[in-house]
Amino acid sequence: MGKVAVGAAVVCAAAVCAAAALVVRHRIKSSGKWARALSILTELEEKCGTPSSKLKQVADAMTVEMHAGLASEGGSKLKMIISYVDNLPTGDEKGLFYALDLGGTNFRVLRVHLGGKESRVVKQEFEEVSIPPHLMTGSSDELFDYIASALAKFVATESDSQHVSPGRQRELGFTFSFPVRQTSISSGTLIKWTKGFSVEDTVNSNNLDSKLAAFYEAKYFVGQDVVGELTKAIERAGLDMRVAALVNDTVGTLAGGRYNNPDVAAAVILGTGTNAAYVERAHAIPKWHGLLPKSGEMVINMEWGNFRSSHLPLTEYDQALDAGSLNPGEQIFEKMISGMYLGEIVRRVLCKMAEEAAIFGDTVPPKLKIPFILRTPHASAMHHDTSPDLKVVATKLKDILEISNTSLKLRKLIVEVCDIVATRGARLSAAGIVGILKKLGRDTVKDGEKQKSVVALDGGLYEHYTKFRTCMENTLWELLGEEASENIAVEHSMDGSGIGAALLAASHSQYIEVEEP
Repeated sequence: MGKVAVGAAVVCAAAVCAAAALVVRHRIKSSGKWARALSILTELEEKCGTPSSKLKQVADAMTVEMHAGLASEGGSKLKMIISYVDNLPTGDEKGLFYALDLGGTNFRVLRVHLGGKESRVVKQEFEEVSIPPHLMTGSSDELFDYIASALAKFVATESDSQHVSPGRQRELGFTFSFPVRQTSISSGTLIKWTKGFSVEDTVNSNNLDSKLAAFYEAKYFVGQDVVGELTKAIERAGLDMRVAALVNDTVGTLAGGRYNNPDVAAAVILGTGTNAAYVERAHAIPKWHGLLPKSGEMVINMEWGNFRSSHLPLTEYDQALDAGSLNPGEQIFEKMISGMYLGEIVRRVLCKMAEEAAIFGDTVPPKLKIPFILRTPHASAMHHDTSPDLKVVATKLKDILEISNTSLKLRKLIVEVCDIVATRGARLSAAGIVGILKKLGRDTVKDGEKQKSVVALDGGLYEHYTKFRTCMENTLWELLGEEASENIAVEHSMDGSGIGAALLAASHSQYIEVEEP
């Protein structure tokens, strides 16, 4: 071999060695970054851990807070609002009743024809109406005049076979899913207009952006009787209609559940927000100073999203989310379990992995830095991906975050993050339910007792996030044990904010005493 050839061979060998060294260094660097990503995942799993022992502590803390909230106003993070609903539907209700569901940028009006035990719900109709943008700069009168006008038009579509008896007023159930200080079954003063990213207090299951919430709060009658405002507008519209019940959507869900099953003792909404309501013995409410209701029962609206306990498994991601919210220190339970926040927690974890482990390359994808861009339905779709190559995960990353060319290994990591976050939320939800059952003395089986207790559930998170729902139900049985579980059931109670409100109008009708037997 000539000198030139030898020299060329040496150069080539050196180049190959250099390239090989670069590959090795890259692999070492990559393996180091991957190890960091796995370390973040492991830490997340540990911090989000919900062993049975911890969940039982959460359930006990929920029960303690319930007692405190019933004892006095402001005695607990749980408001434990007296709903004044002391007659839940029985199935005997007959007649035509209306419902108005106001919960955001639109509202629904409903008409329900009840046929008693034999026919149950004979017919139901509804119409959804958007609130025009120009009303966003108007007064409360203008808003409620618009709602009353839509209600009057809907009433005008009654058929000949569907109308109230002569000489009777039409009666309406008003679902108002904002915090109200209830003063009777059909009156209550507005505390705050809050939805979605709320300023304080409660967030329920419909979404309203922060600008709209702030506008409502500034514009519309905080501290005034919401039923009084609606009633005046109904009168101005020339409609002969009485608001028979003012309820929130969770109480409506409880009513709808009880109508279909007399064993329903509590209701939980797991949607964009979360809340719970249950049937309490009236004599077990120390802060109740009125006459005890004939039924001996009272529905309590817990506002459980505001529950907080040292036993909750909070992470750095929860703390950062809370600190950056418009209501820091409030709605902690909701921020850990509800549909508004699960996707955002996943995003924050992925963001840390991108920053510290470069899982998406040397730079953090710009879209990943946008709060709430990854919604819970997106996380759910990735979590439920059963394709061999996790094609749904790849598609979501590309469409939402503009992240392409991800490895299967990375996509599996992302599914793991979704699973950890959803599992924690589902198991904490179950612990909350056990806390309610414990307050009612229904978490254990007493000698000779076989009292059935049913929990009615509703909300998009519960209905559509299958893995969340399955995990929550399995955790419930795990915490209750085999014997007690035989007496507890979970049922999906749909549209509490609609038909539930109409049913409560029926069970609190002014004509109930004069009905024929």
